[in-house]
Amino acid sequence: MQSTLPIQLNPAQNIQELPRTVAGKAFLAIGATALVALCAHVSLPLYFTPVPLTLQTLAVILIGLTLGPALGCSAMVLYLAEGAIGLPVFSPQGPGGVAQLLGPTAGFLLSYPLAAAAAGSVVRSVRIGRSQFPAAVLAGIAASIVIFSIGAGWIAILLHLSPAAAWHLSVAPFLPGEGLKIVAAAGAYVALRSWRRS
Repeated sequence: MQSTLPIQLNPAQNIQELPRTVAGKAFLAIGATALVALCAHVSLPLYFTPVPLTLQTLAVILIGLTLGPALGCSAMVLYLAEGAIGLPVFSPQGPGGVAQLLGPTAGFLLSYPLAAAAAGSVVRSVRIGRSQFPAAVLAGIAASIVIFSIGAGWIAILLHLSPAAAWHLSVAPFLPGEGLKIVAAAGAYVALRSWRRS
């Protein structure tokens, strides 16, 4: 007996259909939290600051670019909830769980939903030439401003630091690497868009 069910053989087309269903959105959000968790474990402690060097911000920017502001923000809220209940999704350099959401890196972590929303909003509202790459870079910069503003602000309050001290402790050392992560996230986003259109 011949099946009458349509068979979708194009994986790119199947992926395009995911965000249109509740199950698809849930799958993408969970996958996004797994990506951020994986990038959190690529972690290098630095002797002069309580903030480790990780790939988390690369993942947050990429998630905001690809999933959009609403789903990207929701995925990052889910990521924080996973960490708060004790799942090993945060950087291993911290205490984990709720304690990590109250420590020196809490501002960075808590900024992720807003940063993903910023990246998703900017890349969808800005057009610079024919390529999406410049808009994606601009969106990555916007997300990074959100991350560093909230992260440095939290550290300044928690450790009673001046704005200059907070800048030197939690922003300046990370700017070169952040630039590379923005470019990498933008490149990955453009490549994903090209693959989905093929």
